[in-house]
Amino acid sequence: MKIIQVTDLHLVEPRATLCGLDPLVRLQACITDINQNHGDAELVIFTGDLSDTGEEITYRVLAEELTKLLPPFRLMLGNHDNRNAFLNVFDTVRAEDGFVQSVKDTREGRLIMLDTLVPGRPEGRMDETRLRWLQQRLLEARDRPVFLFSHHPPFPIYMPLLDRMGIIEADALYALLKVHGNVRHIFAGHAHRPIAGSWRGIPVSVLRGTNHQSALDFSPDRIAVTHEPPAYAVIFIDRDSVIAHFHDFLDRTAAYR
Repeated sequence: MKIIQVTDLHLVEPRATLCGLDPLVRLQACITDINQNHGDAELVIFTGDLSDTGEEITYRVLAEELTKLLPPFRLMLGNHDNRNAFLNVFDTVRAEDGFVQSVKDTREGRLIMLDTLVPGRPEGRMDETRLRWLQQRLLEARDRPVFLFSHHPPFPIYMPLLDRMGIIEADALYALLKVHGNVRHIFAGHAHRPIAGSWRGIPVSVLRGTNHQSALDFSPDRIAVTHEPPAYAVIFIDRDSVIAHFHDFLDRTAAYR
């Protein structure tokens, strides 16, 4: 099974720029590259921060661009997103207990997509309502493999400022995943860095966004923005392995204004 992960679009109003770049041009290049090389993907998962401002116009722009994407897709929310504005535009999306969460059952197992957004806050939450929803989805999967998608990483990446913006209830989240016992991978966004490793025995990965990136800086009080190439992940899953390729789809000097 092949799936694609795209993250941190940070769309702004048309013709506006962010960090000296045009997020819309970057997204268009990403969709073109996916269509040309991975039109056979089973699913494209956008793991949050679809918008930088949370304004409804940014979701309307996104909706227009997604009509050009060949594979089916799922949309998740990040800390920059506005849940109400998103649902106003994507009015066919079903909100579970008021949150944009969903599952997709595949031949290789269940994909679970979380909503960790807390309006107006940079950190993520898995409060009692969301943990209860996840517990039910894990119970439904029983002995089947589970693959978790979250905007916020529940695990530390050892960049202090970003770690303070992770999921507050990480321990409670892990407790549910441990009970299920067959969570094969956690895919996250938010950090704008290519990262891979494991968290309490569960393999994890993070990737760059489609616009600006976070510098590899372990200082305790800053996050520096860089113009490293944007990327998406090409993920292959079968009974024996989970392999993620991080693909730089645009030259680092392109799409500047």
